[in-house]
Amino acid sequence: MTGTFDTDTQTRSHSDRAILVGLYPVNASISPELSLNELDSLVTAARGTVVARVIQRRGRESAEGGANRPVDPATYIGRGKAEEVGDLVRQHDAGLVVFDNELSPAQIRELERRVGCRVIDRSELILDIFASRAHSRAAMLQVELAMLEYTAPRLRGMWSHLERQAGGGGAASGGIGTRGPGEQQIEIDRRIVQRRISRLKLELERVVNRRERQVQARTGRVWTVGLVGYTNAGKSTLLNTLTGADAYVADQLFATLDTVSRRWAVRPGVDIPLSDTVGFVRDLPHHLVASFRSTLAEALHAELLLHVVDASHLDVAGQVAAVRAVLDDLGVDHDRVIGVLNKADVVADPTVLVELRTAFAQSVTVSARTGQGLDDLAKLVIARRSQDWTELDVVIPHDAARVASLVHQHGDVISQAWEDDGWHARISIPRAVLWQVEGYRVGTA
Repeated sequence: MTGTFDTDTQTRSHSDRAILVGLYPVNASISPELSLNELDSLVTAARGTVVARVIQRRGRESAEGGANRPVDPATYIGRGKAEEVGDLVRQHDAGLVVFDNELSPAQIRELERRVGCRVIDRSELILDIFASRAHSRAAMLQVELAMLEYTAPRLRGMWSHLERQAGGGGAASGGIGTRGPGEQQIEIDRRIVQRRISRLKLELERVVNRRERQVQARTGRVWTVGLVGYTNAGKSTLLNTLTGADAYVADQLFATLDTVSRRWAVRPGVDIPLSDTVGFVRDLPHHLVASFRSTLAEALHAELLLHVVDASHLDVAGQVAAVRAVLDDLGVDHDRVIGVLNKADVVADPTVLVELRTAFAQSVTVSARTGQGLDDLAKLVIARRSQDWTELDVVIPHDAARVASLVHQHGDVISQAWEDDGWHARISIPRAVLWQVEGYRVGTA
């Protein structure tokens, strides 16, 4: 296969030697070095080794929407620059060239011819990483669907056999069953891919519907919090620190793909489900965002989202913007988002924190590693929860077991005691069910 990573992670070499290439306008908001640093991390996450970098500057401004226009339609970076990349491939014995830009199938074919090795773009690299990290059935379905939708229009550039005829060549063209009216192999392969895409969508739709029903069943009964943020911002570390969980943590991009949910004891008697999910990244392939909608549902349907930010990152503003772009694409209301400015213990410039606080309507500065600011985070979450829930003291007679059961099912018990006249408790419940216990209220909340 040409133009893609082999997604069989058991047989793929662990020592892919890669050359990074990026085309950037002179007025790019992100420095080329930072962009290639992230691409370097992506290659490392895919178990590759970066041996050289090539940066091509373009004097014109970036196109509307931030897309970079190529210097040359055939090679994207220009023929001279392509020859330079080819020289580096031979010099470093590289087997892969990775572009920080999105390439067309024709550009990939032309570049591979000129540089003499595989060429992939950023989107394909991210898809490969997701493929290697997917373990649950849902994640594997979503990754396969995204990869097929990405590769379907690129079939002509992926297999060398696609231009041959299937049948139609007469007696000399093949054996029994190959002599027919004739059809290019690319059309056969394209139909096979489209049928597989259709089956995956049907199966994934069942997964989505099942998760949606589970989420809706909890609506009004459990108040939940979700973690979102740029990949490697520290979401899983924060989840582990807050809940005592053992979610996988690694200093690499996309360490988490499947949603992980744990209960967070925000304060005595109040446990809140906290969900961590896949991190975002700039220029995340839209096929991947669409496919992973069901995985994100657990966190995105939460009443409150904690946007975890790596405040120490050099391009923290760009990362915040990238996450917000994905949230907008998924239809998330920003009023449900609180900024969690993580890694504050290693922030070199305090003015960065000041600027970040202005970017969020509400935010808290924390360090998931040291525990700094986590008490403030808990208080802020409790304050937001109190807008939807209320605390009150109740005395529920022993013969009103149905009401006591409702409290346990829908709310939290902060303190309790059993007396002769019934169950004395201070409880916290959703305002939507307050009317069902109002008659047992005592004192003032």
